[in-house]
Amino acid sequence: MAIRARWVLVGAAGCVVLLVVTWFAAFHIGIFCNADQSIFSGFYGLTGHGPIDTIAWHFAKLCDPRPYLVLAAIPIAVALARSRRRVALAVAAILVDANLTTEVLKPLLAEPRATSLLGFTPVGSASWPSGHATAAMSLALACVIAAPARARPIVAALGALFAVAVSYSFLALGWHYPSDVIGGFLVATTWALLGIAGLKAAESRSSWSAPAISGASVAQTIGPLGATLAGAVVLAALVLLTRAHAVVSYAHAHEAFVAGAAAIAACSVTLSTAIVLTVRR
Repeated sequence: MAIRARWVLVGAAGCVVLLVVTWFAAFHIGIFCNADQSIFSGFYGLTGHGPIDTIAWHFAKLCDPRPYLVLAAIPIAVALARSRRRVALAVAAILVDANLTTEVLKPLLAEPRATSLLGFTPVGSASWPSGHATAAMSLALACVIAAPARARPIVAALGALFAVAVSYSFLALGWHYPSDVIGGFLVATTWALLGIAGLKAAESRSSWSAPAISGASVAQTIGPLGATLAGAVVLAALVLLTRAHAVVSYAHAHEAFVAGAAAIAACSVTLSTAIVLTVRR
């Protein structure tokens, strides 16, 4: 059964509430401020090793303006190739509005961050929400919306991995706090839901025309995402087997980092899955 536009708008409103809660917790609640610093310290401690630095730099730079413009053209081109002009317009609006919102919020909400656990100031005051996280997640969700129904779960899984890889990379480089990532993800998801609501409203007014969006079943959605998670677990297990002592020691010394990294990955997968299920008919 189709999800009506008004319920999608309720979901967007829920994202806005979560966005406000995330901001308040990151700046004004001590336990969350400390967790932010502890998770940041764990990511930042990964740098200083040649291969890790190089990989992180390349992934993070994918969401710089020039390469991002090329990547952002992909979902628009896919929608146009499928003769879905409304979807192409919605996707373009999501990409522009999400990133513009973040660029407006960053200076508007600029405020010094807690550094008591770090002993130094790693990022500037205008860092929340993360522009790179917003860019990565809005691109991932735009690709989900533009993709054909059968391909959408696979695209969602790959998009979630892309958003996580970019976010882990700039966290390791010390560009942002983890709460900046969650903020960016929520900004992107809010605009994705608004775009879907617009498409659904347009469909309801033009019932004679071909549907702009169609969907996949719950089983079809969860399958590729579950396979992606299983692959990530296998990869982690291989790394653990090859460098078991170093990995276990680092994880034990940075327990907050492990929890934070898992939370960011879970957030990315959850939001991608939610968008796939929202566009179901």
